[in-house]
Amino acid sequence: MSLRLIGMLLVVACGAPPVDPHEPRTAREKQLQEAQASGEIDKPNSKWGGWRYQGDRKDCFFVLGRRCFKTEKDACVAARCKAPAVCDSIGAGPATITCKKS
Repeated sequence: MSLRLIGMLLVVACGAPPVDPHEPRTAREKQLQEAQASGEIDKPNSKWGGWRYQGDRKDCFFVLGRRCFKTEKDACVAARCKAPAVCDSIGAGPATITCKKS
């Protein structure tokens, strides 16, 4: 008997591990689940059915999650970065605020 056949017999004999029905099966499902958990997107059956800025959208120069901020200072205060990390803005129109380890 070959090793491959023995390995297949062991897998069949032991059975597959139990699968959690709430666990995502693809990368897209995982990203969607994480976005819903963090509140980045609304329920799919809502009136607008997607992500919306919160705050004054006409003065949206910096974004933290879904909230808009007019100044980088206000966005960094809202980010509440812990001690070794510093506030960092990435991109433009609007720039995304993140906490970056220094």
